[in-house]
Amino acid sequence: MSHRIEPLNVPKFVALKSAGQKIVMLTAYDYTTAALLDAAGVHGILVGDSLGMVVQGHPNTLPVTMKQMIYHAEMVARAVKRALVVADLPFLSYQLGPKQAIKSAGLILKHTRCQAVKLEQGPEQLEVTQALVGAGIPVMAHFGLRPQSIHQLGGYRVARDRGRLIQEAKAAEQAGAFAILLEYVPAELAREITASVQVPTIGIGAGPHCDGQILVLHDLLGLGRVPRHAKAYANLQQIITDAVSAYFQEVQHGKFPGQEHSFQ
Repeated sequence: MSHRIEPLNVPKFVALKSAGQKIVMLTAYDYTTAALLDAAGVHGILVGDSLGMVVQGHPNTLPVTMKQMIYHAEMVARAVKRALVVADLPFLSYQLGPKQAIKSAGLILKHTRCQAVKLEQGPEQLEVTQALVGAGIPVMAHFGLRPQSIHQLGGYRVARDRGRLIQEAKAAEQAGAFAILLEYVPAELAREITASVQVPTIGIGAGPHCDGQILVLHDLLGLGRVPRHAKAYANLQQIITDAVSAYFQEVQHGKFPGQEHSFQ
């Protein structure tokens, strides 16, 4: 007898905090990977604009377009049966104000199976968050390090402005955000923010006190240089290199394909 999989929606995701259950999230950018993450039981999958770096090879997230986000989000969401799928709003898809934001987020929800969007937050984006929620579009608010503001911030720096971050997190909650992502925030400050809001906090480089954690999948798998805030649970870079080298040698020496790989 098969058991029906109960998919997570936004209210169920939010309820994980009051249930005292740590929330587990990862990024994904394609169908096959998303299916594996979903089968492994993660609570949420973010289709991040980090694809600009780990998939496209850019030095930052700024070049990623709405068309590209929809392309990747559609593949990921089509693979997922249980996890909550959230898609990033890329640079210049919401900065012009609520109308642009609703149009951009609406396109993602309309053309993919994603249930929510994430946007990098500041005081100037509160009106945007409120408008999106008012239009029926769930919002995850992103604080701390904001990669889309990399030129303004002058690099990837830890966010230490305690008063501003606590105030902005509370304001985002009041504007209707269902969750708050904290990136590069000192652990004790993340603890304070987590205690000051009713919605879940998801940390990346924000210590152990958040309600949940998220990593870029490529960091978890050991594909490339692993940043300080992340942990590699495998070394796929070496495994892939070894596999390709073995294939190369077998083709060069006539060992592949063998009779068992050939049609008669």
